[in-house]
Amino acid sequence: MGLLERLRKEWFILGIVLVIAVARLEPAVGVKGGPLKPEITITYIAVSAIFFNSGLSLKTELADSRLHATSCVFCSDFNQSCWWK
Repeated sequence: MGLLERLRKEWFILGIVLVIAVARLEPAVGVKGGPLKPEITITYIAVSAIFFNSGLSLKTELADSRLHATSCVFCSDFNQSCWWK
């Protein structure tokens, strides 16, 4: 396996190492109030992107989605009935 092939296969690990190295060289970019605004980007955007990406990987079969929707409606109705007397 050649070096270029190996880099293409391990692109994610290589990216993580590269980002860590850049953060080690210039930590002022990610500080609170810095140009990346981590108090906003990590709190809202990164978490939303992670959940959105997880949702895209779910199976979309009709039977499963109907069962999931039914359980969601039941749980939400049950939860609201516990709160509202």
